[in-house]
Amino acid sequence: ILKESRSWKDQSLKDLMEKLHHYAYVAYGSGLIEKWEWESVRGTLDTHEGKKELSIGSLDDFLKSSRGVVEWSVAMVKANYGEVVNLYTDFEPKAYGFIDDRVRSSIALNMGESVSVLGRIISEESAIVNQVMQLEEQGTIRGLNPGYAMGELVVVDGSISDIEFSKNKIYVFDRPPSGLKPVAGIMTVSEGNLVSHVQLLARNLGIPNAALSTTNLKGLKEFNGKEVFYAVTTKGNVVMKLGSEMSAEEEELFAVEERSSNKIEVPVDRIKLDQVDILNMRDVDADDSGHICGPKAANLGQLKSIFPDNVVEGIVIPFGIFRKHLDNPMPGQGQSYWSFLNATYDQADKMRKANASENQIDEYQLERLSLLRKSIEKMKLNEAFVTQLKSEFQKAFDTPLGTLPVFLRSDTNMEDLKEFTGAGLNLTLFNILKEQAILDGIKKVWASPYTDRSLKWRQKYLLNPEYVFPSILIIPGVDVEYSGVVITTGINVGGKEDITVAFSRGAGGAVDGQSAETHWVTKTKDHLLSPAREPSYIRLPQTGGSSQMFASFDRPILKAENIQTIREMVDQVRVKMPERTDPNYKGAYDMEMGFKEDKLWLFQIRPFVENSQAKSYSYLESISPKVNRSKKISLLKKV
Repeated sequence: ILKESRSWKDQSLKDLMEKLHHYAYVAYGSGLIEKWEWESVRGTLDTHEGKKELSIGSLDDFLKSSRGVVEWSVAMVKANYGEVVNLYTDFEPKAYGFIDDRVRSSIALNMGESVSVLGRIISEESAIVNQVMQLEEQGTIRGLNPGYAMGELVVVDGSISDIEFSKNKIYVFDRPPSGLKPVAGIMTVSEGNLVSHVQLLARNLGIPNAALSTTNLKGLKEFNGKEVFYAVTTKGNVVMKLGSEMSAEEEELFAVEERSSNKIEVPVDRIKLDQVDILNMRDVDADDSGHICGPKAANLGQLKSIFPDNVVEGIVIPFGIFRKHLDNPMPGQGQSYWSFLNATYDQADKMRKANASENQIDEYQLERLSLLRKSIEKMKLNEAFVTQLKSEFQKAFDTPLGTLPVFLRSDTNMEDLKEFTGAGLNLTLFNILKEQAILDGIKKVWASPYTDRSLKWRQKYLLNPEYVFPSILIIPGVDVEYSGVVITTGINVGGKEDITVAFSRGAGGAVDGQSAETHWVTKTKDHLLSPAREPSYIRLPQTGGSSQMFASFDRPILKAENIQTIREMVDQVRVKMPERTDPNYKGAYDMEMGFKEDKLWLFQIRPFVENSQAKSYSYLESISPKVNRSKKISLLKKV
């Protein structure tokens, strides 16, 4: 087929679609996609049969399915060889080319070329045209998050382990790192999944984000190091040009942005630091969020009262206990932890008033807070606190501290503010069993808001990033077979009444840039957007810690009954959450959940925050095409 396909010349649009249909079947036959994945796209790839014309909408659906097969095929190769290739790449960068060679010697290469042709035809007919540095095959580029940026272009063709990320640069790489720091913009070959922490933070902050092909990435390498303008519209078309080619309107965008800050303030006056007793999770609810504890504990306590059979028991270490420990002497400093922290920010203010550069101020703060973080991790816990912890643990879980593995979840007062989500910024410790490990873990979680990455994200968006207080939620681990994130609206595809679902095998699924199984779910249909391609996953044994398991992809993660269970839970959430939390809230929810023996367990529900400003920018609207999806195109059209 690889030989014969070179002589297969398309005379018409129908010929091209017929060829793509066969290529997808060959991808299944040669193991690049699984049987169930082929069956999920087969119906869409049959739409041209017996037809003389199709609408733009139907052609676009065909394009998405055929492009999906190419992406799934590439991801299959990476899933099988990625770990070993990354190992070898550390000492021989050329090893990274092995994956590219495997892909280009398969039917995925031919299919990718044909997908680009179809994408170009549909773009021309619907006026959705990417303008990315005059690259060839721009039909494979598509926007994920709307926004615009200007900065130095950094193209990473290989490992990202040694990359120092900057908030003023635009990065193009193979796969988004789970610990991405603030950047101006990103483009990725492997987009991870729609609801990973990186994607949610990008949406929240209006960071433009697009997916592209490996060929596109290689084409951009000649522009590495150059200043570029980059924009992604609400319709998903992408613009990238040299900074020297920007229009006057585009240059003005950045002048306006410098003058008008979109930062928000953490409401410090609400915090009740006099609450210095450990609480049972059943005794907190949403009204306590930002007062006594962070939203994870407050909302999970609320969830426990709303969905008692789907939520575990838990205990909460409130802000006040952390604050009380900060009054203890800080070793080697001749002052308390609290005095050291305040002195740090006082000096930063003085430097700012003395016109020191932001880089100088950042460097000073990060050095001081690194010292604070390390000192907190070694802090001696108050004896009264340890005694109470043992007592409350026994009451909540009916077993002594050190006999039940638990999660320690950081839960700060700056998470899930109305215009900012702190998703994934601070530390969560998995399935810790031993008493001393739990006590040490509490100190590590308290210290985590002072990491470089966490501080930089907060400084990008908050007026008073220093006023962060961590509480801790302690809950037993549930050894779920698969877990993930559900957003109660369509993201990139679908409407407000739809659901976006991303699941991975094992615990902690779909939140760290994993290649998750992603679905667009309507009231009546379940559309597979992408299958999972993570070769390994984590299970949580009762002995504590985690066990690494290895996956096969021959069946879907989520069964039809799981999807129906999710639908039913979302229906309840849409009604009960506003009733019990904020009747005026009209937005979507971000839900973390898992399944064990087909029972749904809820781990978190919070408002889904995305940057509405990015979607409403008049400039982005002005370059977004108006698409008539019902427009008919003859399948006899020459290609």
